[in-house]
Amino acid sequence: MALDRDLGVTFVRAVQPPLERGWEMTAATGVRGLRLLKEGSGFRSFLFTEASPRSFQVLRENLSAEPRATAVQGDGGSSAPGSPFDYVDLDPYGSPLPFLATAVAATASGGILAVSATDMPVLAGAQPSACRRRYGANPVRGRLGPEGAVRILLSTLEREAGREGRSIRPSLAYVGDHHVRAYVRLADEPPLPGSVGSVDPKEWDGPDLGGPGPFGPFWLGPLVDPTLAARLQVAPGAARPRELARLVAALKDDAEVVRPFYYEANTLASELGLPRPPALSALIEELRERGYRAGRTHARPEGLRTDAPRPVVEDAARARVR
Repeated sequence: MALDRDLGVTFVRAVQPPLERGWEMTAATGVRGLRLLKEGSGFRSFLFTEASPRSFQVLRENLSAEPRATAVQGDGGSSAPGSPFDYVDLDPYGSPLPFLATAVAATASGGILAVSATDMPVLAGAQPSACRRRYGANPVRGRLGPEGAVRILLSTLEREAGREGRSIRPSLAYVGDHHVRAYVRLADEPPLPGSVGSVDPKEWDGPDLGGPGPFGPFWLGPLVDPTLAARLQVAPGAARPRELARLVAALKDDAEVVRPFYYEANTLASELGLPRPPALSALIEELRERGYRAGRTHARPEGLRTDAPRPVVEDAARARVR
C-alpha cells in the first residue's frame, strides 16, 4: 500500500484550492491519514474513526503527537461530528457500499470523496452474479476487467450522489494492486450528459470486451482530470518514488484520451493473425499521425488508449508490422 499512499499524498498536494478539513472513515491505525497530514498540504484538522477497540488503541497512540488529529472510536458508517468535510476518505476492507451514503452526505459541496474497493473478484468479472447483485452492473471479465472495475465503482458513486441531488466529477480514478480507487469531487449540479451507460458489443467500436454483453453500466467519462494531472508531481518523501513517477506519467497519458478501455499490441497481433506484435510506441505514433489521440494507460503497462475506432486501430497495427 506504500505506492497507493504515495499517490494519495501526491494527489492532495495537487488539489486546488487546498483541502482544510478531512475525515478518514475506517482509519485502522491511521497511516493513510497521518501521511496526508504530515506530507500533504493545507489540512488544518483531520478526524479519524475506527470501530475495532484494538486498532483504536494503536490509532490513538499514533495520533498523540499530532495536534491537528482527533481520534473517535466508532463505526465509520455513522455520521461524524463536524461534517461536512472538504475531504472524506473511505478505504474499507472489501466493498465500500455499506459506507457510501454516509460518505457522500459528509462531503462538502465541491469537496473530495476518496473511495477504495478491494472486492476485485466481484467488480472485475470473476463473480458476475455477485456484481450484478451488489453493484447493479454486468462486469467485463479478463484483461479489461480491472478497468471495468474502476468504471463500475465510479458509476456507483454517481448513482449514490444522485440520491442526494448531486453528481461526481472524477479527479483521479485508477487501478491499483488488487484494488481500485477513485478521488471524485462532489458537485451540486446535474450529471454530465452521457457520463454513465452500458456498452453493447454489437454497437461498440472499441477493444474486444470478450462476450455478448451488454456490459455495465460503467462510468464512460474521463478517469483523470487534465488540469489536476498537469499539477501531479512526485511528492517529497515518497516511499517508492520511481514507481510513483512511472504511475504519474501513465496517469497523465490517460488524462489525454477520454475513451473507455484499451488495446494491447500482442492481443491485436493474435486477433489479426500478424507475424509479430507492433511496437507500442510505433502504434501510438501511427495513430497520432492519422489525427487521433493515443497514449499509454496506467491500467496495464502494455496498454494503449485511443479515441480511434477499432478498424483504424487494426489498420494501424497492420501498417506498423509491415
